[in-house]
Amino acid sequence: MEFLTTPQGRRIAYEKTEGQGPTVIFCSGLKSDMEGTKAVFLEAWAKSKGLSYIRFDYSGHGQSSGSFAEGAIGDWHEDTLAVVDQLTEGPIVVVGSSMGGWQALLLARAIPDRIVGMVTIAAAPDFTEDGYWASFTDAQKAELAEKGFVAMPSDYDEDYIISKRLIEEGRDRLVLRSPLRLDFPVRFLQGTNDTAVPTQTAVRLLNHVEGDDIRLTLVKGADHRFSDPDCLVLIEKSVEKVLSRSKG
Repeated sequence: MEFLTTPQGRRIAYEKTEGQGPTVIFCSGLKSDMEGTKAVFLEAWAKSKGLSYIRFDYSGHGQSSGSFAEGAIGDWHEDTLAVVDQLTEGPIVVVGSSMGGWQALLLARAIPDRIVGMVTIAAAPDFTEDGYWASFTDAQKAELAEKGFVAMPSDYDEDYIISKRLIEEGRDRLVLRSPLRLDFPVRFLQGTNDTAVPTQTAVRLLNHVEGDDIRLTLVKGADHRFSDPDCLVLIEKSVEKVLSRSKG
């Protein structure tokens, strides 16, 4: 494991596999890290193919500096940009899981000329607004205003601490409210039994983005983890497909 320091002074943990071709960068989900099943699986795949690959931890996640409760979508976007700027040259393929799918789309908006392919898994764009804020009761909204945070139960971990900053800063990072063109091969993957990100979100994303090579694959019965053997193979094949069709 190695570390880089972002322009904002955050210390980001990462693992880089040297290799050929466009660098594949894996962006993890909220409160996930680079030791997750999908991130490690893709690293083994990249090594077997001799490809360049990076997995990393956002600030407040995994081995990186900072507190999760103090972070926000924009912070993690800055972390992702720092990884691209400091660790890569030339074209990249971005793979984003859940919140990492939102990060992938933010990356496409920030540096479209660097990206030659994208794969998302249960992408969760704009979830701070359309998921958390939209589902909050009046009492939760009042608690957020008064205390500065709300505790949300999680199926996968201890309660998520959802801060006022996460909600408010997220409004500056929304990607489904304005045109978003993706001029490279894109594969969106989504399970129909995902209780964290509904299938409608995947369809909304597909309908919203513009581009000439964009597909959504729905896997009946797959959940939000999307990590069983068949799903992992589908992720691998999807990354291979965008690499084969890319101009990188």
